[in-house]
Amino acid sequence: MEKILDIVDAIAHEKGLQPDKVIEALKTAFVQTAKRVIDRRFAFEATIDKAKKSVDIVQTITVVADDDERLLDEEVAPAYISLTDAKEYDDQVELDDQLQIPHDLEEYGRTAASNLHREIEYHVQRLVEDELFNKYNSKIGTLVNGRVTSVDSQNATYIEVDEVRAVLPMKSRIKGEIFKKGDHLKAVVRRVIMDKENGIQIELSRTSPKFLEELLALEVPEIADGAVIIEKSARIPGERAKIALISTHPQVDAVGATVGVKGVRINAVSRELIGENIDCVEYTTIPELFISRVMSPAIISHVEIIRDEDGEPEKAIVTLPADQKSKAIGKSGINIRLASMLTGLNIELVENDEVTDEQGETQESKDGVDALEALFN
Repeated sequence: MEKILDIVDAIAHEKGLQPDKVIEALKTAFVQTAKRVIDRRFAFEATIDKAKKSVDIVQTITVVADDDERLLDEEVAPAYISLTDAKEYDDQVELDDQLQIPHDLEEYGRTAASNLHREIEYHVQRLVEDELFNKYNSKIGTLVNGRVTSVDSQNATYIEVDEVRAVLPMKSRIKGEIFKKGDHLKAVVRRVIMDKENGIQIELSRTSPKFLEELLALEVPEIADGAVIIEKSARIPGERAKIALISTHPQVDAVGATVGVKGVRINAVSRELIGENIDCVEYTTIPELFISRVMSPAIISHVEIIRDEDGEPEKAIVTLPADQKSKAIGKSGINIRLASMLTGLNIELVENDEVTDEQGETQESKDGVDALEALFN
């Protein structure tokens, strides 16, 4: 027993666990061992005296009334004793008192030793997995780095991330990406699962909008320190993305800071995303203005918000020149889909009779400018 207590600190240090939690796991292991080698129906308690380096196992028996129905249940009866019988041991005993009978596991020889070894191993492993689960569960949506250890027949990529093995499913991989053993990659933690048979399972993603946001935080100091906030983001992985940005500092241009000089910052993120085009727009709480911005590169004439009975925005009717419709829709509908994802609204396009020129001016406004020039000339 002394040797077992001596290794508590070693286990805690090696596994990165708190000593108090290791001790609790040790107590559980002793209780379960006692149940296995003595009687699984008994109620046991384990107490550890660090100073004496001793572990005491006691069977607890609760005093109940003589007519208590639990005394008739074979499964739970050993944990209870009638008041009459209890008074034979102690005439001062009362209802709900607990009698304690000490047990020494060493008397049960190798059977107890082998069972105790398995129980300690099991409960320490569960403790390690719980710690890992809590650690990585708190990292959901954050960026991790790892080295590819293998790729299976379903093209699921297994990555070594610190002390755990994570998986990047094919569905969470950007189209066209191919990984091989030894590659280093970045991804975000998508979810963490605790499975009784397989232990902790960590699933990663490179297609989540959070992956884009985390990469931007790496490249853009203003996002990392909170001067620029990514209010919303939407992406079709490997093709195109839109992000809505807001500045918390009057002297910081949210879009300019994110794009960087000559696009160096946004291009670095785009390269990591296999050439994904990233549109940056300034966020506003005015839905009509926000929609007109996210519909870029199309030039919008008018936006009408249709609201439901509760006054919540439900749909946006976007009026635009006929020659801007294809830009608004985008290749394979990608622009309008991203705009809808970013705003959370269904977007309906309505053409008007205006036609825009190459500079984005409508013919009507151009005619007005020409008339004013003719007047003053």
